Amino acid sequence: AGKPILEVLRGKKLTDVFVVVTRYFGGTLLGTGGLVRAYTSAAAEALAHTVIITKIHGFKLKIITDYTGLGKIQYILGQRGLSVLDTVYTDKVELTVLVPDDEEGFLMKELMEGTNGQAMTEKTEQCWFAETEEGIKIFEQ
Repeated sequence: AGKPILEVLRGKKLTDVFVVVTRYFGGTLLGTGGLVRAYTSAAAEALAHTVIITKIHGFKLKIITDYTGLGKIQYILGQRGLSVLDTVYTDKVELTVLVPDDEEGFLMKELMEGTNGQAMTEKTEQCWFAETEEGIKIFEQ
């Protein structure tokens, strides 16, 4: 069953996937071709009813700025497609943002230049996350 199921996964260009197909013998002998079709169609049917996501490793970044820098920061985050998890408004504005590891250097440079060094940043925790139709999903470490 491994090879037919693997070909279904390869056809969908999926990695890091675990598929289990259980067949209960009902007295009918399917033969080699019938088993291959049964396992292939079971895997394909399961994938048809599955939400496929890409997990991204990154970190939560806390950005603290005054109100005058907020617009520029929101613009930078929007241009990079980064998701704001939370915004707290007090005498300052504090944003919590999910940042993929490979965006860190570029983002820090843009924030520094865009706010003339006025925004403070702090990496708070590493995490895995994914963007789904329902929104951002953060996975437990």
